[in-house]
Amino acid sequence: MSALWSAPVASAPVTATVEVPGSKSVTNRALVLAALAGGPGYVRRPLRSRDTLLMVAGLRSLGVVIEDRGDDWYVLPGRLAGPAVVDCGNAGTVMRFLPPVAALAAGPVRFDGDPRSYERPLDGVINALRDLGTRIDDEGEARLPMTVLGGGGVEGGVVRIDASSSSQFVSALLLSGPRFNLGVEVRHTGTSVPSMTHIAMTVDMLRAAGARVDDGEPNVWRVAPGALLGRDMVVEPDLSNAGPFLAAALVTGGSVTVRDWPEHTTQPGDRLRSIFTTMGGSCTRTSAGLTLTGGGAVHGIEADLHDVGELTPVIAAVAALADGPSRLTGVAHLRLHETDRLAALVKEINDLGGDVNEIDDGLEIRPRALHGGVFHTYDDHRLATAAAVLGLLVPGVEVENVATTAKTLPDFTGMWTRMLSARRG
Repeated sequence: MSALWSAPVASAPVTATVEVPGSKSVTNRALVLAALAGGPGYVRRPLRSRDTLLMVAGLRSLGVVIEDRGDDWYVLPGRLAGPAVVDCGNAGTVMRFLPPVAALAAGPVRFDGDPRSYERPLDGVINALRDLGTRIDDEGEARLPMTVLGGGGVEGGVVRIDASSSSQFVSALLLSGPRFNLGVEVRHTGTSVPSMTHIAMTVDMLRAAGARVDDGEPNVWRVAPGALLGRDMVVEPDLSNAGPFLAAALVTGGSVTVRDWPEHTTQPGDRLRSIFTTMGGSCTRTSAGLTLTGGGAVHGIEADLHDVGELTPVIAAVAALADGPSRLTGVAHLRLHETDRLAALVKEINDLGGDVNEIDDGLEIRPRALHGGVFHTYDDHRLATAAAVLGLLVPGVEVENVATTAKTLPDFTGMWTRMLSARRG
């Protein structure tokens, strides 16, 4: 077992201002767009974490120059070529966004990753690239490890995929679509696509980079062929990673301000404002950021989280500390994330004395008095931060492998400790 981190207990309402690092989702999309642009550009204030550093390494292996210049990354697109090896870790954006880029390269590109990455679906991307003429050696598994046998270009055109297990299948094809000879038209053929906010993010960022995107027809996205602009792209704070800090204010009856909360954003984390208000908090946004103040009581909630599934662990943690039951639905796809998040939340909260049941598409949570114990994270950063929220009110919560938070939130434990110290001064 990895070393245990003793989640600190809040002995008084938390009052603090925190600065959350940049968004992983924005950073990795910005890197791909900069790598495929017609000229150099900058990714400003990027998140520096395991997932984004894996993206940087993967793009460099394909021939893209990425230089560290203080707070920013300078990106100089180059001729994409193999042979190359891409380590995906357990980063969904890397394992899904880079195969279409590799299809544009001349030569073989091998994709591998952590053991858990072998269990995560890639069929939407692999089948689409095959339909567009790219050769892929995946031994018939439609998963990692695999090799993309790039031919130096992709013809493009219309492709039909089932993206019901991940919106990243759509985003992956759209991001590289401007570089396909005919562009790309992606048609989703399955049940509803989860995390549609992330596709909206992709579309917005493509348009900002000069791409022509038509998303006016439901479940159809068209990207015209054309050059992408080399430009400055500024990365917003990661609003999903703000979740545990806002939750700290809610469950302790305190007040936490997250700096630089954008006025307009496509990030799913922006839904935290309405969700945590329903659960008993109040939110105020100013030029300084977003302040959430706890109301002294935490209420249960019924919420469809289909489009914001990544928020489920922290919401489940808050719900386990509420004064009434909660029902979180629309998140069956979480079984295919960094771990099976639904099964993991049930087991770990119940092992602390909770009463959580897994349903077809989510969780039912009935609050009970919790006790200390080991909270396993399964190499999942959002489980680790959810455990920290529980530990604020439950003495003796020991978080296994809290270091997994480095995936998207470096120095989480330092930020958490500083937040708790701030209330005393």
